[in-house]
Amino acid sequence: MNKSCPGLHRPKSFKHEKNLLPVSFYSPKLSLYILVICVTVTLLILLQIHSLHTPPISPSPSPSWSLLQQWQKLVLNKTVSLPNCTQDLESRTPKLRDSVTFLPLKDLRYAKQPLEGHTWFMSSMYDTREEGEVQHQQFPSETSKGRLLCLKGRDTHDGSWNYYTLAWPEALPSNATLMKSLTFVAYNHYNYDNIWHGLSAVVPFVAWHKKNSCEIPTRWILYHWGELRFKMGTWLNTMMEATFGQVPYIEGFNKIKDDDQPVCFEKAVVMRHNEGGMSRERRMEVYDLIRCKARVYCNVSPERRGDQKTPDIGMTLLMRTGPRSFRNKTAVIGIFEKECKKVQGCRLMVAYSNNLTFCEQVELMSLTDILISPHGAQLTNLFLMDRNSSVMEFFPKGWLKLAGVGQYVYHWMASWSGMRHRGAWRDPDGEICPYSDDDRRCMSLYKSGRIGYNETHFTEWARNVLNEVKTKKSEEVSKHESASIKTCDCS
Repeated sequence: MNKSCPGLHRPKSFKHEKNLLPVSFYSPKLSLYILVICVTVTLLILLQIHSLHTPPISPSPSPSWSLLQQWQKLVLNKTVSLPNCTQDLESRTPKLRDSVTFLPLKDLRYAKQPLEGHTWFMSSMYDTREEGEVQHQQFPSETSKGRLLCLKGRDTHDGSWNYYTLAWPEALPSNATLMKSLTFVAYNHYNYDNIWHGLSAVVPFVAWHKKNSCEIPTRWILYHWGELRFKMGTWLNTMMEATFGQVPYIEGFNKIKDDDQPVCFEKAVVMRHNEGGMSRERRMEVYDLIRCKARVYCNVSPERRGDQKTPDIGMTLLMRTGPRSFRNKTAVIGIFEKECKKVQGCRLMVAYSNNLTFCEQVELMSLTDILISPHGAQLTNLFLMDRNSSVMEFFPKGWLKLAGVGQYVYHWMASWSGMRHRGAWRDPDGEICPYSDDDRRCMSLYKSGRIGYNETHFTEWARNVLNEVKTKKSEEVSKHESASIKTCDCS
């Protein structure tokens, strides 16, 4: 049963009772109550304000009173102005500048493990590591907290007398010179004259260049064990000119009169682990770029000899003179020449890298499908062949036991650049060492040893490689696949 209050009827619907007047809640008694409450609250607020403005009798002021006094000074009475941020920064700049500490580029504490971990070069710095990308350091960066790289010293004999530090752009070391634009800082544990060691040190910069919108360096700074170097070998220098489109400027700090005067860099990239961290895919992309740029630089056409029905197979004997050369080069050439003549379209070329200009080497490699050569720096040219080309390598006696992992560098390089390493022949005969075969003193004798030959082994080896290459090339011809002119990356 519905119950309703007397005198008040709730409409069922506003829609059907349009003439219903609004209900009034006005009451004189209610208005009086509200007025009393408002007056009471106002009085309490006034009393509180008065108490705050009256200092306490206690000798130690309360926190509320102290806070109010400060607020009155800062805001109400305007007796103290807000601190000037610019003046504060300027006052701190000399302190930041004086706090800069230079450390030796070569940290002698790690002399026994110079290439491990952070290495002994700039040992306090951490590398940036990204999956598949080259390890590097970049300044300024988030890692460096916006600080620039600064260097000091020009010693060419002891890297512990050259120094580095990081500094904020607003607080560079006293008397520092700021060099604008991009600087590449390279570390090489060996040297920049040997084309293998030199290329290993600069390839990571090409990787960074490719990944970072093809940015080009204004200058290079070269270090070996923390010691300054002022030139690259001719082959390497020309390769970098071809890759970056300009002759690399090697910074010699000639305009810096005082060896103790610091030099800071607006932007710097440091490499100290060669190709460390790079995936095989990334390495192949980088070698593709360098190869393409070298061919463009030398005006080498990708077109090969031969007709459309017969595959063209270039077999090159890249010879050495002196250490690790063939003792009987005529016999070796004869073996490979004989097998080459058995394969239609095969051309045997014999060359000495030390007699070829840079562009002659680039052109020769562009015509080579099978590279035959003793272990040595000249094999660095292998990446200038087309992808999937073949490499056959030869060693003197004693290298397998004593040469260490360095004997495999061209095996690795073939893989990194997309080539196929077809194995190595190791001469069992050679100089007789007065010590036991595994005595490391024998390596000084074996390192520069000369290489003999095994006609039976060389003949079968050459035949197998030629047959595989012929089959592959024939498939390319049947599919009308050939090298086509394309634009290099970063062109």
